[in-house]
Amino acid sequence: MGSIFRRKQKLADGRTRELPTLWIKYYQGGRAIRESTGTTKETVARRILRAREGDVERGIPIAPRMGRVTFEEAAADLITDYTVNKRKSLTYQQRRVEVLRPTFQGRRLLSITTTDVRGYVAERQRAGAANATSSRELAALKRMFSLAVQAGKLHAKPYIPMLREDNVRRGFFEADQFAAVRDNLSEALRPLMTFAYLTGWRLKSEVVPLEWRQVDWRGRVVRLDPGSTKNRDGRSFPFTTALETLLREQFVIHERLKKANQIVSLVFHRGGEPIRDYRGAWITACRRAGCPGRIPHDFRRTAVRNLERAGVPRSSAMAMVGHRTEAIYRRYAIVDAGALRDAATRLDLAAGTIPGTVAPQSETAPSVRSA
Repeated sequence: MGSIFRRKQKLADGRTRELPTLWIKYYQGGRAIRESTGTTKETVARRILRAREGDVERGIPIAPRMGRVTFEEAAADLITDYTVNKRKSLTYQQRRVEVLRPTFQGRRLLSITTTDVRGYVAERQRAGAANATSSRELAALKRMFSLAVQAGKLHAKPYIPMLREDNVRRGFFEADQFAAVRDNLSEALRPLMTFAYLTGWRLKSEVVPLEWRQVDWRGRVVRLDPGSTKNRDGRSFPFTTALETLLREQFVIHERLKKANQIVSLVFHRGGEPIRDYRGAWITACRRAGCPGRIPHDFRRTAVRNLERAGVPRSSAMAMVGHRTEAIYRRYAIVDAGALRDAATRLDLAAGTIPGTVAPQSETAPSVRSA
């Protein structure tokens, strides 16, 4: 049977005083083990003691650092994991750690409970943070726990409830809307945005850095190198008439600069210089076109919907745009238009089987008689 106690310190005048930090005592293999809980709260200390006794009963050896990992150490492990794996979201994770820090700094992971997490969420909501933002922060915290378990610093992690998000994407461009926006862009930005509109590729990380070596004229495809995309997979998009026309127009500019002894490897550029900022020009163009508030990522949603409307198999569409699962169709609220038309046809065929109903005789709309 384990116990909780406070250690005593002998003072210079011979007196003793009780230290505030609680310690636990439990037995493993007949040997007494004493361990600091790092807390002054008895409920937390008792929880740690129960965890240790549970490990002993299951025959799990108690490592010297087991359960002692702090939030700061776990956060450092998280950043290291993202750094060595060259994750593109490293900067975002660093920001999330800084948001989590005021609430959990100085605490051991073992002392962080589901109740604590819910309290953190309530605090973030009072501060005006969106559920999606809080969920990304909770995901970072969950990853810290997972890494601690993998490293043998922790045996288990608490339940961390994720928030419900309204993440159905609604931004789409119809062809005339995009044409209006494009007409309000500069000459340098028009081909860049048109390529993103046609392919649905990520503008900043995939389209802006695109180079001519990735354009295969003989194979009639544009390729992204493995490791250069968000999911690290390579990708290719076959030429369409519009896409090939766009690339050939850009190649004419490339050849013109080449004759002027200016070698430019980028497909899209401003007079041979990389395109580094387009946000201001984009906002202005959308406002003038009557589409305020639209974002370039709407091109990604639009491309997926256009492929769906064209009857392209989802497996092919996912490979072209760069989606691994069909969950993206639910997030974008995109349905199989062909399947819906087929369903409507089946309903038409079945209409006459219901008593009192008559199947339509023609496709013309019925006239409405005045009363």
